[in-house]
Amino acid sequence: MDNKKFQEMIDEFTLDSDAIKDVAASFRYDIEHGVKETGESSLRMLPSYIGLPTGKETGEYLALDFGGTNLRVVLIRLDGEGKFEVIKKVAKPLVVPGEYDFICADANADELFDFIADMIEEAVDGNRDKKYLLGHTFSFPSSQTNIYNARLIIWTKEFATKGVEGEVVNDLLKAALARKNLTNVEPTAVINDTVAVLLAAAYKLGNVNIGSIYATGHNTCYYETFTGMGKPAMVINMESGGFNKLAINKYDYKLDMESEKQYEQRLEKMVSGRYMGELLSYCLDDAWNIGKVEFTSIDISTILADNSDSLDGVCDLLKAKTNADITTDDAIWVKALAETIASRSARLVVATYCGIMWHLYPNGGIPKQFVAVDGSVYEKMPTIKDNMQKAIYEILGEEADKLELVLENGGSALGAALAAAMEPVEC
Repeated sequence: MDNKKFQEMIDEFTLDSDAIKDVAASFRYDIEHGVKETGESSLRMLPSYIGLPTGKETGEYLALDFGGTNLRVVLIRLDGEGKFEVIKKVAKPLVVPGEYDFICADANADELFDFIADMIEEAVDGNRDKKYLLGHTFSFPSSQTNIYNARLIIWTKEFATKGVEGEVVNDLLKAALARKNLTNVEPTAVINDTVAVLLAAAYKLGNVNIGSIYATGHNTCYYETFTGMGKPAMVINMESGGFNKLAINKYDYKLDMESEKQYEQRLEKMVSGRYMGELLSYCLDDAWNIGKVEFTSIDISTILADNSDSLDGVCDLLKAKTNADITTDDAIWVKALAETIASRSARLVVATYCGIMWHLYPNGGIPKQFVAVDGSVYEKMPTIKDNMQKAIYEILGEEADKLELVLENGGSALGAALAAAMEPVEC
């Protein structure tokens, strides 16, 4: 055990108050240059073509939640005043080994969207008379020119279905619905999952301007008023995981060089569940020369959750991973390192939220509001919420009590239904 080495690594991941304030200021800089389209921002600042719900939306709407291999179609009744009821939910995987696979390279667009149309038919109980508007949460990189027209740029998440890239996904869906004679179902809106989180929370709570995903990946959106710029106010999907005005350490650099896409998604690689375990792996290899041992965010959570004096849980985990005899002293240092990696993640994420606040309220006077967050890291990883709350106070000072973080973990379907119910923003 080299205690000095572990302390050096902990120091590498430690961000003090001045550092996170600098990150917040840099993030604000990128927002403002992104809004003005100066070309100096690392944020993509994608328009969503939708504003915030009033809370008075009513009626029955279909929601398609297409964010991964598990698909959901939900029939939702909006009752206004933030109230809603799920009338029916149909959930199916896109892959059943030995039975079907709609995401492999041998599958095509018609097969995939016919499967989705079958699910929609089930959700409406085969009704071909009643008119249904459908909102679609589609969590893949898309170019969008209005609320309807989202064109898939490239598949991610191991999807390889032919004939979808470069196409407008709602057009493919409408064609499949027509083949099933379900022309009474009209796809009207496509939104990102982050936007869905914001819409859902704003409908239920009001006073929400930020929606964020803090899970395997990371992204944030916010409601932009374009004050004084003559543009219509709308939700902006920042693709904030790509924010790059950040100082990285040697472990961040190693992770980046060994990642699928080098020099991309700098913030995401420093904060998300997908990468925190990898950072711990690089550190332990550096300290113990054990080679690349796979750690996950679940392992980080297990380490952080062990509050026993002997840290037997941490010792057992490390023994299983490294096949080495681990002492309590070893475990104490590893836990301290894991805590610092998680703390840095939480503090960086909050710095971006505060950067948004500084952009929206440049003269201070932040009104009381909620920040809606969805995702497994925020919801389940020990220490994260406490570290986020502490960072808010360090950055915003007297105005810190104006921001309240809230969990919004059912937003994908409700947000999609709201997008179908709301009037789009025309540009």
